Amino acid sequence: MKTNDYGHITVFLQQAVAALEVRPNGIYVDATLGGGGHSDLILKEALQGHLYSFDQDEEAIRFNEKRFAEEIAAGRMTLIHDNFKNLASELAKYGVTQIDGIVFDLGVSSPQFDEQGRGFSYRSDARLDMRMDQEQSLDAYEIVNHWDYKELAQILNRYGEEKFASSIARRILLQREKAPIETTEQLVAVIKEALPDRVLHAKGHPAKKTFQAIRIAVNDELNVLKEALAQSANLLAPHGRIAVITFQSLEDRIVKQFFRDMATKNQLPDKMPVLDKDIKEDFKLVTRHPIVPSEKEISANHRSHSAKLRVLEKN
Repeated sequence: MKTNDYGHITVFLQQAVAALEVRPNGIYVDATLGGGGHSDLILKEALQGHLYSFDQDEEAIRFNEKRFAEEIAAGRMTLIHDNFKNLASELAKYGVTQIDGIVFDLGVSSPQFDEQGRGFSYRSDARLDMRMDQEQSLDAYEIVNHWDYKELAQILNRYGEEKFASSIARRILLQREKAPIETTEQLVAVIKEALPDRVLHAKGHPAKKTFQAIRIAVNDELNVLKEALAQSANLLAPHGRIAVITFQSLEDRIVKQFFRDMATKNQLPDKMPVLDKDIKEDFKLVTRHPIVPSEKEISANHRSHSAKLRVLEKN
C-alpha cells in the first residue's frame, strides 16, 4: 500500500523528512499521519529507532494499520488514534519523555476534502459536518444553526479573514429562522446571497473563507496547534527538530511567531547592557524564511500551492 492509495499526495515529502535529519536509532513523531507519506520515509531512515504516528481520523488509522502492519509487528512503529494536542500525555503512556524530531502536516487531507459525506468541501453537497474526529460532538451543523450572530461573525472574521463576515452571519440567521441549514450546498447558497456581485465574480470560490472559518472552529485548530507546538518544544532532545507544514496564513503566523519566540527568548532588550556575551539560546531557527513548493510540485499537486515549511532545532 502507498500514500496514493489513500487518495493523498504528501506535500514536502522529501524536504520535511530531510529537515528532521533523522538518526538511525532516534525516536520520532508524525503528528499528522494521514496517508502515511512522511511516516514511511522516516521509518526508512530510523531503522533502529521508533516512530509514533498520531491521527484523530479513524479512517487514517485503519488504512495505516494495514499499510505498516510489518513495521508495527516488528515494534518499530506505534499508531496513536488521538488529537496531537494530547501529544505529551499519549507519549508518556509509552514511557516516552523525549523525542528526536516531529513533523506536522497541517490542514485537511485530500480524502477528507474529497469524501463527500465529511462535509468539508463547498464543491460537493453533503450534510454539514467538518469534524476531523468523527467521535466529537461539535460539528458544522451545530455552529451554523445554533451559534449566535456575534459568535458567527467573530469566527468568520478571525478564522476566515472574511471581509463580509457580518453580512454572512446575518444572512445565516435569517435563513435558519425559516428552516435549518443542513447541507454544504444550502450554506453556499446563503453565503452567495450575502456577497456583492463583484465578489461573486472574482477569482476563487466565494464560500472558501467561510468554510475555512467554520472548519477551524469545529476542530479548534489554532488553539490545538499552539498547545502541540509548546509540548513538542518541551519534548525535544538536544539537536532534535520540529518541522511544520502549513497551508494558510493563520497557521503559518502562529508557527512563525512561536519559532521566533523560542529562538530569541533569552535575548535582552536592545538598550540593556549585556552582562554575559556568551548567552546562548535554547533553540535556533533552521529556516529563517519558509521553504515554499517548486513549480514542479505545484504542477503535480495544486493543493501544495500555499504550503510553507518551517523548521526549529533545539540546541
